[in-house]
Amino acid sequence: MALPTKAARAALRLVRRPLNVTRVNSINVARPLAASAHVALQRRNYTSPASLKNNSLETRNTVVQLLSNIGSKREVEQYLSHFTSVQSQQFAVIKVGGAIITEKLPALASALAFLNHVGLYPVVVHGAGPQLNKMLEAAGVEPEYEGGIRITDAKTLAVARQCFLDENLKLVEALEALGVRARPIHSGVFTADYLDKDKYKFVGKINSVDKRPIEAAIAAGCLPILTSLAETPSGQTLNVNADIAAGELARSLQPLKIVYLSEKGALFNGETNEKISSINLDEEYEELSKQWWFRYGTRLKINEIKDLLGDLPRTSSVAIIATEDLQRELFTDTGAGTLIRRGNKLTAKSSISEFEDIAKLTAALQRDLTFASAESPKAAVEQFLQKLESSPFKAYADEPLDALAIVHPPAQGGQPAFLSKFVVTKHGWLSNVADNVFSNIKREFPKLAWVANTSDENLTWFFDKADGSVTAGQNVIFWYGFEGGLEEAAAWLKSQGYNTAAQSPVSSPVTGVKQQVRAFSTMTRPRAFGRGYLPRHQGRAYSTDAGALPGDTNPNPPLRRNKDANFQPKKVALVGARGYTGQALISLINKHPYLSLSHVSSRELAGQRLQGYDKADIHYSNLNVEDIKKMQENGEVDAWIMALPNGVCKPFVDAVVSGGGAKEPGSSIIVDLSADYRFDDSWTYGLPELIKREKIAEATRIANPGCYATAAQLAISPLLDNIAGSPTIFGVSGYSGAGTKPSPKNDVENLTDNLVAYSLTDHIHEREISRQLGVDVGFMPHVAVWFQGIHHTVNIPLKKEMTSREIRNLFQDRYAGEKLVKVVGEAPSVKKISGKHGVEIGAFAVHSSGKRVVICATIDNLLKGAATQCLQNMNLALGYDEFEGIPLD
Repeated sequence: MALPTKAARAALRLVRRPLNVTRVNSINVARPLAASAHVALQRRNYTSPASLKNNSLETRNTVVQLLSNIGSKREVEQYLSHFTSVQSQQFAVIKVGGAIITEKLPALASALAFLNHVGLYPVVVHGAGPQLNKMLEAAGVEPEYEGGIRITDAKTLAVARQCFLDENLKLVEALEALGVRARPIHSGVFTADYLDKDKYKFVGKINSVDKRPIEAAIAAGCLPILTSLAETPSGQTLNVNADIAAGELARSLQPLKIVYLSEKGALFNGETNEKISSINLDEEYEELSKQWWFRYGTRLKINEIKDLLGDLPRTSSVAIIATEDLQRELFTDTGAGTLIRRGNKLTAKSSISEFEDIAKLTAALQRDLTFASAESPKAAVEQFLQKLESSPFKAYADEPLDALAIVHPPAQGGQPAFLSKFVVTKHGWLSNVADNVFSNIKREFPKLAWVANTSDENLTWFFDKADGSVTAGQNVIFWYGFEGGLEEAAAWLKSQGYNTAAQSPVSSPVTGVKQQVRAFSTMTRPRAFGRGYLPRHQGRAYSTDAGALPGDTNPNPPLRRNKDANFQPKKVALVGARGYTGQALISLINKHPYLSLSHVSSRELAGQRLQGYDKADIHYSNLNVEDIKKMQENGEVDAWIMALPNGVCKPFVDAVVSGGGAKEPGSSIIVDLSADYRFDDSWTYGLPELIKREKIAEATRIANPGCYATAAQLAISPLLDNIAGSPTIFGVSGYSGAGTKPSPKNDVENLTDNLVAYSLTDHIHEREISRQLGVDVGFMPHVAVWFQGIHHTVNIPLKKEMTSREIRNLFQDRYAGEKLVKVVGEAPSVKKISGKHGVEIGAFAVHSSGKRVVICATIDNLLKGAATQCLQNMNLALGYDEFEGIPLD
């Protein structure tokens, strides 16, 4: 490690020197190193003569990448020192997904080359899932999965082996093109047994890791690039999931970092859609596990990481990041993706007696600059503690006292609290304990002041935490939370004996940039503090703001279904598959990237092959109550769809519940397409555009709205505050709405040149619409000769005079951002909506009095009126993107 580290130090010395601004700016710092660049490092005995000529360019590129990704010299030096304090192979294990090799190879190679140029040797393990699927398709092999695990038969294994070799070579060659020696390692590291030979064929469970090939590669100055293939003791190749392989490798190498390069770049909060900057498992896991969105893929990923970190030293951490953010994640305090570590629980104490080990507390305080420079640091600390006992204070710290803060509450209202001590070890800075402690202070004290010496190497960190600052001799006074701005801050400083008019601008010794008192923030939301992870009721301190955008007018917009949406395959059972809605659902699920049908039940079609479904060879069955209960007990189904006539599905629902489903978060969900549970408050009504989407996402029992009811509610809801009486709805449906059982309402001969009215009062949809809107409506349904599609003409009396333009604007604002609701000027037509997955609302014809409006709405009764809405609800409840698998046209 010595020589590469010296090269890294040389690069850092260049960072400290004044740079020719013109020359630095002439380099495109945002672009990864070009694949054709000749990259070299001095003192590397394997460097070619041609690349030696380009040492200057290579070093400058390295420095520019440092400058563009790193916040301060302190951060660079601390992290480099930290990473080079262990053996080379213990720096980091980096897991690379196959999609990244395909789509981001230049950026990946550049990021890995950068680490190598500063003397670091990450151990890379890669997958090749997307590439393997393409090769299998080309070879005529249909992928099979069981419980999310790829069944690997002999033919699949042969294709997989070739695929892994090809992708491994691509990455190695890309690194070599950048002047980085890389060694492909295809075998000899992972030894495995069969996971379940009868069930999964050639899939392995790793039982040992041989580090020698990795150590030999690094000793030769090469980056080790591993596939996730394993072998049995007898030499049989087995397929192993790359995430699992990376975890087992980490358990063996005990690295400081385990990095998962991800297209999503981080984990995201399922409620706010904000990026989760960090998770300290010891402090936050219990609270995190109670969140409704903590399930499916997110729960699986975090639980796997929790188990992994439990087998590693407390200094180890896991980072989930985008390829282009690798350097920023590794070399800055703030990071770029999601950092997960065990951490330590933080405590808050208000008396000295609450500290179990006074000697440990004394030793921690002696690190403070004031005490360390005293003639007798220990005596100075003891005197400080004696004074502290006689005054109110709050001490925040982690268990090992890597970070200790002492805050004195304000003497009177309106005054700031005062942070008198903030003592952090090197490890406390590197592991971001300082950020967590400060976040706890911020949570309890909305107004705070503190002082730091101008020579403090962490001064930039304090600037980041403050709303304002001013220098006073060798000290900088910081503050946050002064609502009165600079005037309030100046008045407080004056009350403390500071003459603010005589103060000088602050010159940060870290940045060298002159700063006057910093402007106050005008943000109305809480500031994000580094990697803090605040309690849910006060909002998390995430690094990105995913709240409502300025100008948002939709109170229930589609969830910006975060990058951490579920990507795990799920099994769906469809009960009542013979009808038109059932067939529409089969078609949608056939094209859904993650859902697959496990069972389709139809009494009339039992035994026949399911048509129009390509993912598997499925035959209709005739499931009874006992069948369903047993399937649920065995965990065979993730989501049940009840596409049965009204009044039929209760025994089937009861069977799912008695089998253990629809009880706990994460268990099987039920979506009922009948009207049986639309009036049951224990079920969630699933109209995502009007019902809070978060509520649907939490639900395990969802009542799918009726087709007529969906369009009618969407056509009335934005005007609820302006309605003066009972709206009336004249609805006309195509005959598919009457079902497949022969009747006058679906007899084409009877419907030709005809319009058939039915249930003109007290129709079940009339009650459904009235119940959901909280307004009595009159509903008059009719059937026409076309096959599918509904047209509503809705008459709404108004409280006040309104214009057509005002009403249309109201609707456009209410449905802003909705992907399946379109507001148009003219009256929509059934012909245009048939076969489409949304709703169109238009006309907005206002009576001459201005006190009555007629609105028209159209919907496809089989799609948004049934199957598409069912899929929306399933997507939300299963953690997928709401519109996954739904054609948006």
